[in-house]
Amino acid sequence: MAKIYYEQDCDLGRLAGKTVSVIGYGSQGHAHAMNLRDSGVNVLVGQRKDPASKNYQAAVEAGFEVVTADEATKRGDIIVILVPDTVQKSLFENEIAPNLAPGNALMFAHGFNIHFKCIEPPAGVDVFMIAPKAPGHLVRDEYVSGHGTPCLVAIQQDATGEALPNALAYGAALGGARAGILETTFQEETETDLFGEQTVLCGGSAALIKAGFETLVEAGYQPEIAYFEVMHELKLIVDLYYRGGLKFMNESVSDTAEYGGLSVGPKVIGEETRKAMKESLERIQSGEFAREWLEEYASGGKRFRQLRDADASHPIEEVGAKLRKMMAWIK
Repeated sequence: MAKIYYEQDCDLGRLAGKTVSVIGYGSQGHAHAMNLRDSGVNVLVGQRKDPASKNYQAAVEAGFEVVTADEATKRGDIIVILVPDTVQKSLFENEIAPNLAPGNALMFAHGFNIHFKCIEPPAGVDVFMIAPKAPGHLVRDEYVSGHGTPCLVAIQQDATGEALPNALAYGAALGGARAGILETTFQEETETDLFGEQTVLCGGSAALIKAGFETLVEAGYQPEIAYFEVMHELKLIVDLYYRGGLKFMNESVSDTAEYGGLSVGPKVIGEETRKAMKESLERIQSGEFAREWLEEYASGGKRFRQLRDADASHPIEEVGAKLRKMMAWIK
């Protein structure tokens, strides 16, 4: 079982007198910067100075001092890298690495570039992770409401001997210690995160929805009815999972739905699916997926665009766009 840290295990005072440079003011970046500032931490934002950039404008309007990434690194004690995975290596090599000093810390919210050795930090700096298990807007909203979102903590390199307590201080400033900070490793976080995205959360669920929609439409049912049954109502079930797990979901639906789900579900997600999941995990563990994705991005992302366009043009999207106009509550 994972070790979990709470507020009594964290010393926020460890960040006193330190400057935290948050590089990247996107979904996670804005939440980290604002929560840390509200916790009394001195925060500097590293963001490309482009008046046309929404992230740059948002950081300025929020009252942060916004500087380039190299300047943020020079002035920071903890350098928080929150730009997309695909640009971290270039940013690190060109702007961050030349400006690091011994005793600095590098902070990540996802382990991709460290685990797959795209970024290799120098020996004299700490490398740790605080990964909120929520999108940035929820990290911010929960903090403001007086609560917090659970986070993961991992230590990759402990040059100062103080990486863990400093990481926990960061997690507390973010609000994570209010809910709990679970101990993990960069490897475990990275591999399980990619696996979940590919096989269940983004890939598996979307493929299941499309397959269900196609099956009903091919059998002669109206597309609109198929959409409601396999897409729209999925949120009702996911919300039950989110609130209380599998047992709570089954207790909340009809006996007919529960029996049908328990008896048919394992036939839909059977051995063939489990085999595909294991193959996906093996590709992640070996680094094959990471290499494929980085090569795809570096080459211009032609296949990525083709896959994205094919998904967007699926008939369920046309039907859904029409039906969602009926639902004022989701606008």
